[in-house]
Amino acid sequence: MRRFISICLITKNVRRLRDFYRTVLEAGCEGNDGFVAFSTSGAQLCIFSEQGMEEMAPGCMEGAGHGSHALEFEVDDADAEYERLKQLDVAIVKPPATYPWGQRSVWFRDPDGNIVDFYARVAAAT
Repeated sequence: MRRFISICLITKNVRRLRDFYRTVLEAGCEGNDGFVAFSTSGAQLCIFSEQGMEEMAPGCMEGAGHGSHALEFEVDDADAEYERLKQLDVAIVKPPATYPWGQRSVWFRDPDGNIVDFYARVAAAT
């Protein structure tokens, strides 16, 4: 089995996404205006410039979309995160809801349109 270590969002505006994720994740990152990496207790979240991708492999971004990812982060309390996100004026997609598989989650969008799910584990419905 291979070990999953990171996901990299490609964006036209690294600084904007960096600032957004720094705020909502309440985490620091390493990098510059072309590439940043956030280390979490799971995989890394990286953000790389579209221009940088094109410089590495000309034409590779042709036909690539933006905002088509869904990212999930486990949190302690989805309801508390929802209230915090509202105070940050984040675009909420779905307010907190509980699902039979044992998760309570809130969905929101990043500035590129990607959906982010903050979920907490709860007792599964029987």
